[in-house]
Amino acid sequence: MPEQLSLTLPVRPALGRDDFFVSPANVMALGLIDMWPNWPGSKLLLVGPKGSGKTHLTHVWATQSNAVILNARDLSEDRIPDLAKGPVAVENVPDIAGDVAAQKALFHLHNLTLAEGNTLLLTGAGEPNHWQLELPDLLSRMQGTTVAALEQPDDILLSVIMAKQFADRQLTPHPDTIPYLVKNMDRSFEGARRLVEALDRLSLAEQRPITRALAKRVLDATV
Repeated sequence: MPEQLSLTLPVRPALGRDDFFVSPANVMALGLIDMWPNWPGSKLLLVGPKGSGKTHLTHVWATQSNAVILNARDLSEDRIPDLAKGPVAVENVPDIAGDVAAQKALFHLHNLTLAEGNTLLLTGAGEPNHWQLELPDLLSRMQGTTVAALEQPDDILLSVIMAKQFADRQLTPHPDTIPYLVKNMDRSFEGARRLVEALDRLSLAEQRPITRALAKRVLDATV
């Protein structure tokens, strides 16, 4: 029997406010986001592990504030005057470690945005002291910014995150699959993402539904 071709459907993350599940791991960060536009110094750092919801919260805030969102690697000097005319979010600031030109651009964006009376949201994994930024002036600005921290997930949040990731991929796992995964998996946002991705691939390749038995095979393969 010839092998069936699998159709990979596009992943469309749901990034609206109603799609963000509030738990003890993120309630303080959400509260600080909701303080806008009254952030101390008109700026905020949103930090947390990969997959913890930084991008989701950034989009929630951008919808509320009509902010422009860009990746730190995509920032250039010529864009700064236009960006500084309104609220702006710069994601993945640690990615420009080692790139002094990008760090200078972010430093100038920081200063001009605040000088124009607008607000600035920056995101990254971990505390800014660990971002390995070589530009002292930029590092001092980061260290002087209020931090909204997203923590590692509890069982309820981990279950909701996985359910959302399955839904983003237009997948419906058997009801006992997610509880089984939560009980036996590497307990992290990134671990959840990898498992959902692996189950999606295996389900497509074998044309099987996503069940506890399929989940066990994926978990066993990761040990």
